[in-house]
Amino acid sequence: MSEFPQLKNDTIIKAAFGEKTPYVPVWIMRQAGRYLPEFRELRQHHSFFDICETPELACQATLMPLRRFALDAAIIFCDILVIPKALGLNVRMVEGIGPVVDALENPSQIKTKLKLENDIDTELDYVYKAITLARHSLEGSVPLIGFAGSPFTLMSYMIEGQGSKTLSKVKRWLYQHPDECHQLLNLLTERIIQFLVSQVRAGAQLLQIFESNAFHLGPKQFNEFSMIYLNKISISVREKLQNDGLSNVPLILFAKGAHYALEALCDDSIHQYNVIGIDWTIAPEQAKTIANNRVTLQGNLDPCALYANQDDLDYLVEEMVNQFGTNRYIANLGHGIYPDVPWEHVTTFVNAVHKYSKRLNN
Repeated sequence: MSEFPQLKNDTIIKAAFGEKTPYVPVWIMRQAGRYLPEFRELRQHHSFFDICETPELACQATLMPLRRFALDAAIIFCDILVIPKALGLNVRMVEGIGPVVDALENPSQIKTKLKLENDIDTELDYVYKAITLARHSLEGSVPLIGFAGSPFTLMSYMIEGQGSKTLSKVKRWLYQHPDECHQLLNLLTERIIQFLVSQVRAGAQLLQIFESNAFHLGPKQFNEFSMIYLNKISISVREKLQNDGLSNVPLILFAKGAHYALEALCDDSIHQYNVIGIDWTIAPEQAKTIANNRVTLQGNLDPCALYANQDDLDYLVEEMVNQFGTNRYIANLGHGIYPDVPWEHVTTFVNAVHKYSKRLNN
């Protein structure tokens, strides 16, 4: 591995491991995105996946928010659907719709449509190159987060073909073809594990798993079709990092809408996640009670709060920080930032997290 610059701000890593920090660290899901004028300018000249697949452009996008805001982490510019792409499915970004996938129409296509012989590390080498480039370009200013989508979220896109309000196609599979669902989830899990470990080898200093579709499942299905695979990912990634002599990086799990499973998500005896991300549908006090200092919590401001005027936003952030406190806490939104948020309000959000958490610590 390349010799990387020494890390100067390790606040988020300390918070992830439950250590005391001088203030609450903050980053934003989708922080390199269309709310930034410079990113919109980049998109005028390059398609979304061209940026993902060109290390220099992905690095450029990764660094954009760090030049505007006092964020405590960078996250590599990429997309969760690079794994379905690596398995041979056509994925394209359609204006007004989002990602569109050449979907699996029936379970037999798991073997006939997917290129299961494809090597993930070969197919996704561009991601690793972008990570290494970004890690050097950050010059140690903040840590770099790598990420992947969860098996169930990836399977959802591979069956639905795009985002869905009901997930009725994939849930039909869960009821009609449970064995084939487990087959697909298992093969995705193995590739996600490999992808995440290789990101650390390339320079990632934290890893986040996005389980974006947890809110479509009830407790029983979440446990059967998501949680067991999420647990396996954390345990296997941790083992492989140790066996390969790589850094013991913090693992973050964000399961949107899974407050019904928060007890299991916070149970550090069954998984190896250090941080559990939560959305805005659960009160901080309730989440803290359930977590009981077993994991660090991350979140959970409603992304729409960034539409509020800046004085109101400042108050909302103060309220959130006061409720979570400054121990075992990483500030974030409860989901990805929306593209029409005024970037100036992001400045207010980030600065308020630092201001009020420093005040609490003094």
